[in-house]
Amino acid sequence: MYRKAAVTTVSNGSYLQGQANGRLPSMDSEQPAQEGKVVLKKKVTLLRGISIIIGTIIGAGIFISPKGILKNTGSVGMSLTVWTVCGILSLFGALCYAELGTCIKKSGGHYTYILEAFGPLPAFVRVWVELLIIRPAATAVISLAFGRYILEPFFMQCEIPELAIKLITAVGITLVMVLNSTSVSWSARIQIFLTFCKLVAILIIIVPGVIQLIRGETQHFKNAFAGNDASVMGLPLAFYSGMYAYSGWFYLNFVTEEVENPEKYVPNVFLDF
Repeated sequence: MYRKAAVTTVSNGSYLQGQANGRLPSMDSEQPAQEGKVVLKKKVTLLRGISIIIGTIIGAGIFISPKGILKNTGSVGMSLTVWTVCGILSLFGALCYAELGTCIKKSGGHYTYILEAFGPLPAFVRVWVELLIIRPAATAVISLAFGRYILEPFFMQCEIPELAIKLITAVGITLVMVLNSTSVSWSARIQIFLTFCKLVAILIIIVPGVIQLIRGETQHFKNAFAGNDASVMGLPLAFYSGMYAYSGWFYLNFVTEEVENPEKYVPNVFLDF
């Protein structure tokens, strides 16, 4: 006689919850494993999904990037061309991610799609670079801009101390971390509120500009391409600034499993964008 080896399988990275008495479900149990599967609560509605996309796109980048684009292009006309091309590229990317979000209904974004297409090694390298380089750098830029803008009204007559900016930045990062760890619903509500505030700030900039154009203030568009010639080294930096300003259209795919009816809402969110 011999003892048959027990084989434990875990499919799709899911875990089985314990029973009420603290024991793991039996392998011989007639209860299907799917009933004990741990899943994310679907708390992201259509409005919350739209606020995630708009809130991440309209961030620090839209207020920082225009200076870099105009500086590296050398003229108003070329800068508008770069803005247009970056917007078209971002639109194509958003449409592709809308298709991926409906086909692969898993959270994770870039990592999940690379894992499905190319396997675990490229996916691990991608998420490793994301966690150690890309995400900390992007968070630092956004957080430092947040700290500077918050303190700007209090230091209008003098330079803002760097230590004060760093302290406000650390407080902001901590609050966001605690909020997202505590409640998805509350973080989504605050995301909607902040998105509304960002839209108001953008309108405060856009509406006076449109009024000036209606009044005939178009001298900057005459000979729009005249000025300093764009250098070979400057154009890539201008495109990088433009793509950074538009970045954020892919964030909804990081929480696909939390979206209500992703087959319907994910494409609608990207189409609204």
